[in-house]
Amino acid sequence: MAAARTEFKGGSRGRGPGSRFRAVGRALRLPVTGTARGIRKATHAHGAGESGLGKLIELHGVNGAGDVMITVALASTVFFSVPTDEARGRVALYLAITMAPFTLLAPVIGPLLDRLPHGRRAAMAAAMGARALLALVLSGAVISGGIELYPAALGVLVASKAYGVVRSAVVPRLLPPRFSLVKANSRVTLCGLLATGVAAPIAAGLQAVGPRWPLYGAFVIFVAGTVLSFTLPRKVDSARGEDRALLAADERHLHGPRRKPVKRPGLRTVGPAVTHALAANAAIRCLSGFLIFFLAFLLRVHPLSGQSAAVSLGIVGVAAGAGNALGTAVGAWLRSRAPEIIIVTVVAVVLGTGITAAVFFSTVLVACLAAVAGFAQALAKLSLDALIQRDVPEQVRTSAFARSETLLQVSWVLGGAVGIVLPLNGTLGLAVGAAIIAAGWLTTVRGLTDSARHKGTGRARVA
Repeated sequence: MAAARTEFKGGSRGRGPGSRFRAVGRALRLPVTGTARGIRKATHAHGAGESGLGKLIELHGVNGAGDVMITVALASTVFFSVPTDEARGRVALYLAITMAPFTLLAPVIGPLLDRLPHGRRAAMAAAMGARALLALVLSGAVISGGIELYPAALGVLVASKAYGVVRSAVVPRLLPPRFSLVKANSRVTLCGLLATGVAAPIAAGLQAVGPRWPLYGAFVIFVAGTVLSFTLPRKVDSARGEDRALLAADERHLHGPRRKPVKRPGLRTVGPAVTHALAANAAIRCLSGFLIFFLAFLLRVHPLSGQSAAVSLGIVGVAAGAGNALGTAVGAWLRSRAPEIIIVTVVAVVLGTGITAAVFFSTVLVACLAAVAGFAQALAKLSLDALIQRDVPEQVRTSAFARSETLLQVSWVLGGAVGIVLPLNGTLGLAVGAAIIAAGWLTTVRGLTDSARHKGTGRARVA
């Protein structure tokens, strides 16, 4: 009888209101917990969880989501909220106050962080925390329109690029066994793109509620990123066996004390293949910055046929994002096969598309150019990563990533500056874009093809 009473009471509790509430709670949590488990399973696959790469992939997703929140808030304040002529002046002022100082600071960021290899987790956390605080500053500036908007935006830009430099230096430290650098960077980049794609409509919805709300969202996201930065493995902070890379093509280009013998073995130049690939990537990144700013104003004044300015910008943005994601996926599939030939080919394809879009300017061709440029940027960057992994000694590989990333960021800024000053003529603008990419292709094609024939065996040694 006692056992029966116990069974009855247990059954009553199982069928009571509390049980039903718990069942409803589990049902409501299932989409969130299921999605989280799915993301964790994808990011930690193939040994990435054990090596710590999975945590870096997730951190980069958080970074992308926070950045797009701030981008939406600033774009709405500086670009969309005023007439086109005034917006052009305000964006030019934005470039002058934020991008110009950043162009001077960016070459310092990489080498400075390169000298502080033991604090990489702290540096990433500081970059996240700084953007969290600056998001709160910007939340007041977007309402008042005060001058503090511009220095705060500059701070966000510098912190974002500092994170990018450190992240590039961290990836080689977290590679799982038999895991190529190209595959690792593909996963990191793809997670960032997916997070940006998910966060962008959320940011737009928050912007509809009020101009401050995307910045509040950015604050929460970057606070989470600050905490996640310290969950990375301790080996991220280790600089054992590392040295500083010198971005020179051969020994004759070195200056000063680096021409003298050094006691530490392994100090070498990065080699001609890497420098030529870096120049080609700089041209593509310059084109990317140019297209973003030029097309933003062009499509606002002359939207795509039958579409509004906002929809036109959305179409081009989606095309560029889809191209970038496709390039990342193709790069992971190709791995490190013939990276020099891949770079030469994709730059040539971008050049051909740019010339065609300039000559036969149309809606379809503008979207195609954005997609091809995004595809080429992703695939060429992964090919550069493959060359660094192949040709640069492990002792200086981390440093080479930090310095090359800084150069690419400066190239993007310069391209954006060119895009803002050009007249809003589609044919002229796309012709200038084609000229940018042509300069990069012509100056690197011979060096890259020669390097492909020699498979990078001509790497120079300093010691």
